[in-house]
Amino acid sequence: MPKTPITLKEYLSCVSISNKLCLSLKNIESFTMNENLETQPLVIRQVPVANAWSWIVKGFALFKAFPLMWIILFIIYLLIIVPVSLIPVIGSVLSTLLAPVFSAGLMWGCKAVTQEQDLEINHLFAGFKRNAAQLIAVGGIYMAGLLMIAVMVVLALDKETTDLLMQGKALSQNQASATMLPILLAILFMIPLLMAYWFAPVLVGFNNLTAVTAMRLSFKASLRNMWPFLLYSLIVVVLLGLAIVPFGIGLIVVFPLMMTSLYCSYVDIFSLDAASPVT
Repeated sequence: MPKTPITLKEYLSCVSISNKLCLSLKNIESFTMNENLETQPLVIRQVPVANAWSWIVKGFALFKAFPLMWIILFIIYLLIIVPVSLIPVIGSVLSTLLAPVFSAGLMWGCKAVTQEQDLEINHLFAGFKRNAAQLIAVGGIYMAGLLMIAVMVVLALDKETTDLLMQGKALSQNQASATMLPILLAILFMIPLLMAYWFAPVLVGFNNLTAVTAMRLSFKASLRNMWPFLLYSLIVVVLLGLAIVPFGIGLIVVFPLMMTSLYCSYVDIFSLDAASPVT
């Protein structure tokens, strides 16, 4: 019995159904991977010191996969956060609260690149769509910590020195010497605050943790890997110094690299197999 020839309309209908099925399967796969990432137990590893350099190398590989898009994302972030921070009275507060949200979004971008997906502008805003309240809470806790440190420094200074600093005037030699101890104490307290903040946005965004739990785990992970992070910090300081030399142009590479290397350190320290950075 001869087969009935398929019409163009029927062919296009079959193609459409096939495309929709493939898209559905892809969405299911992506959803499953995200669910596995959330439910996967977090194991904090103590990694070798040399891993700090591997975070930079793997982070640069992520940047190299979509260099132009990373730069565009960085510029868009600046175009948003700088005007917000300049709003009188509440600008610095808003920018501090929003920073973890954007950071989590960039982590989603890193994850997409490791899964051989395109890096998109939408990734920058992904944090607003998932656990945004807790991400903002991370910024709130961080801001509260900064405020406490600032109050401590002000209380440690005499009124005259504080007034001169607020007015941007020069200090005498004795006054300048008197500020050294409060500044050192501020740095001492800033270190644990930064340790608690470092992984918090990605832990909240990826693992659906509360702000307090994420910051506690971030501090624990940073403390357990103090020496790798010390080396990593020194490398970043050197890169920032080199980036500033040619009129600051290199910052459009170094700042995205800091985000991609952060993602690589998260994957490494928390024993996740969800990402294998591209080469």
